[in-house]
Amino acid sequence: MNYDHLYKSCTLCPRNCKVDRSATTGYCGCLSTIKAARAALHHWEEPCISGTRGSGTVFFSGCTLRCCFCQNHSISQEGVGKELSVEELSHIFLKLQEEGAHNINLVTATQYLPSILSALDLVKNKLSIPVVYNCGGYETVETVKALEGYVDIWLPDLKYESTDLSMRYSGAKDYFQVAKKAILQMILQTGAPEFEEDGTIMKKGVIIRHMVLPGAKDDSIRLLHFMKEELPEGMYYISLLSQYTPFFRSKDFPEINRRITSYEYNKVLDEAISLSLDKGFMQEKSSAKEEYTPPFDLEGIL
Repeated sequence: MNYDHLYKSCTLCPRNCKVDRSATTGYCGCLSTIKAARAALHHWEEPCISGTRGSGTVFFSGCTLRCCFCQNHSISQEGVGKELSVEELSHIFLKLQEEGAHNINLVTATQYLPSILSALDLVKNKLSIPVVYNCGGYETVETVKALEGYVDIWLPDLKYESTDLSMRYSGAKDYFQVAKKAILQMILQTGAPEFEEDGTIMKKGVIIRHMVLPGAKDDSIRLLHFMKEELPEGMYYISLLSQYTPFFRSKDFPEINRRITSYEYNKVLDEAISLSLDKGFMQEKSSAKEEYTPPFDLEGIL
């Protein structure tokens, strides 16, 4: 099925540009042609995603959120990547499966949703591993619903509760109101997490990621209370990240131009435990390293 009409007056993300992406770029910085910067086995996701063989990760160019501290800024906001056809993308999915990937991991893909759906349609009878949708959480409910039957595992960020923080760092005052509805829809579509027989690799479910930001532990704690109080118990995992590193334009915001302290991260972790939000993952403080960002050298794309 061809979904290209969805590019004509683009409302794929909450920015609602309504531009004709076949002719001009939207807020995401993208036209309607797929562009990606890397397609390879990736070993730095959560253990139940990367497993022992790696996650078959496709890093798409452009972004609908464009955070000031983005660790992938060269592809999200600076245009690094190579154009691909729908057919080429579908072949990449199959190649990653052949290489032993535990799953197909689509990173920041919403700006290409019509093409993603078409590429997955081409391989739906050949792909036998789960599809992961790895996103910033800033998604419309309509986009999440469009991916029902295509996405097995959702890996959204939940970045901010504060409208001040989301506006300051991501230019998205409505971030929390949008993300909480999208994440609930993700949970409703997947149901409770399911794993392979040995319990190590996820087959279906939602993992909510939250990266603790410098000076924002209280905002992190408010997000934990939201998860506990408003999301269905036992229907998702959480992943608390300590890996914040001042990238890109962080230097323009003095309060986040540093790494987080052990005190900040431990306060958030302690709150999660006290709320019994203990299904999921934490990071060692040493995870705040630049080498966790892969080289965007067009591996698997050329």
